[in-house]
Amino acid sequence: MKSNKPRTLQKNIEFFTAALSQCVVIAWQEDPAGVYCEVGRGIVEQISDDSVRIRNENGTKSHYARETTMFQTEK
Repeated sequence: MKSNKPRTLQKNIEFFTAALSQCVVIAWQEDPAGVYCEVGRGIVEQISDDSVRIRNENGTKSHYARETTMFQTEK
């Protein structure tokens, strides 16, 4: 998934490919004003129909709801 521009991940196969290639994925969520803000980044570890678990750069793990989070690869 190495690319010169960020790619938005939506399908299971896209998350699976990102996990296998160990590329950094950025999680974005809307704030109350409707502006997307970065809420986390790291390597995809687990994928379900409802959420994605990311191992953050400091080693902690975070779960993000697929319904309310936009996921993009890093450049």
